Amino acid sequence: MRVLVTGGTGFTGSHLVRRLLDRGHDVVCLDNQPGLFADELRGLGAEVVIGSVTDADLVRRSSRGVEVVHHLAAAFRQLNVPKSVYREVNVEGTRNVLEAARASDVRRVVYCSTQGVHGHVMNPPGDENSPIAPEDYYQQTKYEGELVCAEYSDAGMDIAIVRPTAIYGPGDPGRFLLLYRIASNGRFLMFGDGETTYHPVYIDNLVDLFELAAERPEARGRTYLGGDAEYFTLNELVSAVGRSMGAEVKIVHLPFRPLWLAAVACEAVCAPLRVSPPLFRRRVDWFRQVRAFRIDRARDELGYAPAVGLDEGLRRTFEWYRENGYL
Repeated sequence: MRVLVTGGTGFTGSHLVRRLLDRGHDVVCLDNQPGLFADELRGLGAEVVIGSVTDADLVRRSSRGVEVVHHLAAAFRQLNVPKSVYREVNVEGTRNVLEAARASDVRRVVYCSTQGVHGHVMNPPGDENSPIAPEDYYQQTKYEGELVCAEYSDAGMDIAIVRPTAIYGPGDPGRFLLLYRIASNGRFLMFGDGETTYHPVYIDNLVDLFELAAERPEARGRTYLGGDAEYFTLNELVSAVGRSMGAEVKIVHLPFRPLWLAAVACEAVCAPLRVSPPLFRRRVDWFRQVRAFRIDRARDELGYAPAVGLDEGLRRTFEWYRENGYL
């Protein structure tokens, strides 16, 4: 079948596109930038379209003849941009995708949201019915994107929502690379006691769930948390990162509050200068926010079974970083 993947040249999207191509599908990637993987995906047979989901005409053209849409495109980790950018991409861009899908009579849309819509999980482990409590504008607008999906779903469209936990794996340009780089020094500064829980999802496991959400009839109108089988404390996670590199990491604990105040001050100084702050609240929240979920709904309704555990996933990720010169 013909499949559209928005955000298809990014870390998560590119893994999904490769899987779909391996299955023999025709794949259209729509992304606002080539990223690291556009040339590779073209070489594998994907049609790569460079443009934004905010361009309704482009989205409509990209949706022609498509049976399934995976909507992964989002404004994410963009600092010192107006909040309107998040709204235009994450909310109105989602509306553009759904309008185009409806016009093309797409069979199903899978919308990629985020665990972040639940914010700090007060009573872990959480699930899909845990309170909606986004703590930043990215999380807020991703949830508003869910509300747009609900609007179209109520009008009869077939839509499933996936809320990934913390995605990692080969090709990840984000937080896990930073973890490896810090841990490679043999010493890790942990702000707080390190007992905050963190719920990773290895990229192949998440792609499994995207496929199930697109294929299984039970997914229509449903929302699923997509995580690995287990969650971990930050202390456990850092130690596991060290093991994947064959290194023992000494964790040094420091108080969290001064780090938070430094992040606030850094943002305040950098904002009028229109430069990205090296330290900001969303980054330091990693030491504070509890993220721990049950994935029972995806298991019971879709047969989701995360196959790659933490140690294996971290080993594969480390090998990719090393082979590609990141470490």
